[in-house]
Amino acid sequence: MSAEADDLANNILPGVIEVIVKTGNLGGLTANQDFYDAGVTSVMALPILLDIEDRYEVSIPDGIFVTARTPQALAKIVAGLREG
Repeated sequence: MSAEADDLANNILPGVIEVIVKTGNLGGLTANQDFYDAGVTSVMALPILLDIEDRYEVSIPDGIFVTARTPQALAKIVAGLREG
């Protein structure tokens, strides 16, 4: 990932955390915390995916989305798609 994509991921990260916390009804979440371990269920994953795609105007393939278990990983995926 380029330095520009890293910067973009850092700018995207707060919004990604916001979506996951809101949809997952979590008290909070850190950048590198596994959101499934924090209480997000598989049923919540689709609304999280759709909210992230809408917010950042990207289309995240399901196979890539399921590999992102932390907000940081998801922000990097979004940044890579936006950069690409």
